[in-house]
Amino acid sequence: MDRATSDIMGMLGTVINALALQDALERVGCETRVLSAIHMAEVCEPYIRRRAIRHLEKGRVVVFAAGMGNPYFTTDTPPRCGRRDRGERDLEGDPFRSGRRIQRGPSARRERHPLRGDRVPGGRQSRPAGHDHTAVTFCRDNAIPILVFDIMREGNIRAALVGERIGTLIR
Repeated sequence: MDRATSDIMGMLGTVINALALQDALERVGCETRVLSAIHMAEVCEPYIRRRAIRHLEKGRVVVFAAGMGNPYFTTDTPPRCGRRDRGERDLEGDPFRSGRRIQRGPSARRERHPLRGDRVPGGRQSRPAGHDHTAVTFCRDNAIPILVFDIMREGNIRAALVGERIGTLIR
């Protein structure tokens, strides 16, 4: 399959996931908006920077979908760039939260202490599994910590949102 086509399919998948997350959050009383970089007004709002900021000011949860709307960029990069654009790096080190399906191998271990974003124990370069280099570099260069947590473990989304110590924090 052509790379651009497969990237677009992946972006559409993030819209499906965002709508599922919106439904789950609204079932528990959390006002939520889905903004997409791909125009599809029938199912979600278009991403407009000022609109996103206004939703956040009103206390709504904003779920960003479809990445940048362009193939060849992962969906990790735009939300992190948006945090910097809104000045979120100044919010007491509030991390970028990244829920992932975590599959631990036999030698894997959870880090209990914050890691520096450029190194992990043993001297290896650090990049959380499933995260692209551009997004991780952007967070490192703009002092945005990343909290990586297992999205499949019950209660972890709530725990991540309220600041409980879960997952691995990369600084």
